[in-house]
Amino acid sequence: MQDKEEERSLINVEKKLDADGFTEDFTVKDGRLCSFRSDNKKSYAPEEVTIVDFYRFEGESDPDDMSILYALECNDGVRGTISSAYGTYADSDSLEFFKKVEDLGKNLKKAHK
Repeated sequence: MQDKEEERSLINVEKKLDADGFTEDFTVKDGRLCSFRSDNKKSYAPEEVTIVDFYRFEGESDPDDMSILYALECNDGVRGTISSAYGTYADSDSLEFFKKVEDLGKNLKKAHK
């Protein structure tokens, strides 16, 4: 049986999400959500993205070392994840993008199991 910390590790959560169909790896560039994969050149505006779920993690040795993992679904059915620092080391491009997604009234769906 896994302990709670191991179960909630970033790698284990990413594996579970991948198994649930969140297979795309995203980044935010120039205000748009973009795929890391070379075969998917599509990018998405905030209004084309829904936050399905998110997970926050704190570093073991440094509580300021915090990250957030978003599980996302795009309007064309593409599903994937993006990880970003938050707090002290937050990426302003990602924060701004997700603030716009949330401001557009995108509520958490939590549709996956």
